[in-house]
Amino acid sequence: MGRKSSAKAQTRDTSAGAPPSDAGGSSPQKKTWLFVAIVAVVAIVGGYAYVTNARAGSETAAANDLHANDGAAQAAEGDARWARFGPHKQAVLPPLPTQAYAPPRPMNVVRAAYVFAAEHPEILSYVPCFCGCERGGHKGNHDCFVSERNDKGDVTVWEPHGLECTVCIDVATEASRMYASGAGVRDIRAAIEKKWAGFNGGHTPTPNAPAKAAKGN
Repeated sequence: MGRKSSAKAQTRDTSAGAPPSDAGGSSPQKKTWLFVAIVAVVAIVGGYAYVTNARAGSETAAANDLHANDGAAQAAEGDARWARFGPHKQAVLPPLPTQAYAPPRPMNVVRAAYVFAAEHPEILSYVPCFCGCERGGHKGNHDCFVSERNDKGDVTVWEPHGLECTVCIDVATEASRMYASGAGVRDIRAAIEKKWAGFNGGHTPTPNAPAKAAKGN
């Protein structure tokens, strides 16, 4: 009896001293691998989202640049369609616009500015205006005097803005004077930009004259 009791006691002591089983629990190694797996999944998803957003942003920026370039090209082409008609003599010009008050310059000066714009779109289409008329859609000093031409280049509709704007008239008058002296369109533009730079905070988005523009053209 003494031996059996002693054996049972030893068995109980051995069982009590054994480490608890991990049934139903997670070992430190399992927890570590689970954490690593979660981090990896989050990193993969985050990386995919970043790449996708970056690609979408690049595509949007490229589309915006393309749209801006298209707009600039259309503006340049819009001015070129007037420039290609000059020099242009027109036998009969439409009556000049009228207004209830006197223009800011003598009427003969105003009339000369309108006639120069009608006959030389190849000059004033490439000369900026500085009065702020770009807010009205003007692309150059030509647009301050001429609104529409037919397919032959004849003026069909005047722009009344030039009748009441000192800046428009003075820029056209100066361009006309330089042209009469033999200056080319690029020299005319450079001189006018130098004189009027910074006036009223800006100027029309006027394209540059083509490199082939010759002196006196």
